[in-house]
Amino acid sequence: MTKGRYLVTGGAGFVGSHLCRELLARGESVVAMDSLLTGSLDNISDLFSSERFEFVPHNVSTFVHVPGPVEAVLHFASPASPRDYLEHPIKTLKVGSLGTHNTLGLAKDKGARYLLASTSEVYGDPEVHPQTEDYWGHVNPVGPRGVYDEAKRFAEAMAMAYHRSHGVEVRIARIFNTYGPRMRPHDGRVVSNFLTQAIEGKPITVYGDGSQTRSFCYVDDEVAGLLALLDSDYVGPVNIGNPNEFTVLELAQLVIELAGSSSEIVFEPLPVDDPKQRQPDISLARRVLGWEPRITLRDGLLRTAEWFSRSGG
Repeated sequence: MTKGRYLVTGGAGFVGSHLCRELLARGESVVAMDSLLTGSLDNISDLFSSERFEFVPHNVSTFVHVPGPVEAVLHFASPASPRDYLEHPIKTLKVGSLGTHNTLGLAKDKGARYLLASTSEVYGDPEVHPQTEDYWGHVNPVGPRGVYDEAKRFAEAMAMAYHRSHGVEVRIARIFNTYGPRMRPHDGRVVSNFLTQAIEGKPITVYGDGSQTRSFCYVDDEVAGLLALLDSDYVGPVNIGNPNEFTVLELAQLVIELAGSSSEIVFEPLPVDDPKQRQPDISLARRVLGWEPRITLRDGLLRTAEWFSRSGG
């Protein structure tokens, strides 16, 4: 894609702030838009010195207007951790529905390419393992997690409708567990939970027996995959995640080792509708994007732990 001006909604969030930073490094101009419901200006404070960076405080669930040209719209606004979307269920549904509609309307008006941050949660508690993009999912629409799962499923349907009806160039990234610097220490995600507890020497809380699996992608790898998808000509969902699968108990033990922590592991009941397995099949991403993650879980956790320690997380 040509150099241009990029709108990143959720630009002050965890993944969004990394996207802003990488786009600026590529020489693009960036407009970061965020309501700051779960994002933080601390994530982008170093970017304000760039004349190619703008920040617009705005809730995309209301009408979205950006004056001037826009090359691409990257829609990353949404509460994204269970703690956040369970605390803000209606806002989560609104940003996935109204926010997607508003940002797609902007992309249509500007003739911009559109990247939707979807999620592995569209697969729900999957009955197919690993998950491929042609799997339709196993989601409880009325369970507490349904507010996030169904918001993203709706967003995918809306994006494809704009592509088919209006010719908007859409790209859909199904993002699996992502971790790294600028995660909120107490956001409820498993990596930040474990690292914070280990660094503070508190008991590490494992839900269930810890046999449930996840696949963890370091944020630098994730951003590289997202931008490769944005730059590609592929229309349709693409899994962007790390295919290496770990149990939650294995993750807890590795965090304790890397943090040099004396924390013990304690077990709590499993949350409602918590997926038992989550692992992306990234054959499509390898084939159409030439992308796969490079950073091991051990290396990524070390980098993240160092950032948490430095930032007082």
